[in-house]
Amino acid sequence: MASKNTICLWYDGTALEAAKFYADTFPDSSVDAVHHAPGDFPSGKEGHVLTVEFTVMGTPCVGLNGGPQFKHSEAFSFQVATDDQAETDRLWNAIVDNGGQASACGWCKDKWGLSWQISPRILLDAVTNPDRAAAKRAFDAMMTMGKIDIAKIEAALRG
Repeated sequence: MASKNTICLWYDGTALEAAKFYADTFPDSSVDAVHHAPGDFPSGKEGHVLTVEFTVMGTPCVGLNGGPQFKHSEAFSFQVATDDQAETDRLWNAIVDNGGQASACGWCKDKWGLSWQISPRILLDAVTNPDRAAAKRAFDAMMTMGKIDIAKIEAALRG
């Protein structure tokens, strides 16, 4: 990879499957290279997929098939700024409907346990609004949501 900083994500043998899903789901995403192990390793054998280089929305990543020892947690997430409700719905539903799990405030997990924040730009703007009363109304509305409903955020901003 050309980037000096690459996000390395640990998988239990499913790095290629995950990379293909991200490439099919998110714009400016691709599977860039698949590397097979030159010898046996703790969670696999020589010739198994060891690492997968991929890009998620322009961000370089590598998936490491490290085994079952470590799991993803909400301590790391991809935050995706969406432009409208259709894009928000498409990405949220793609993740959740592909074996993922819905959570609160625009968060969801994919089937591999990786967390995603599907965050409409208007939400990000709303909760940082200089009008602190409007920001609080938008924040309070967001706190009641799973997938973000842009119309409800806009209504909260208006009061």
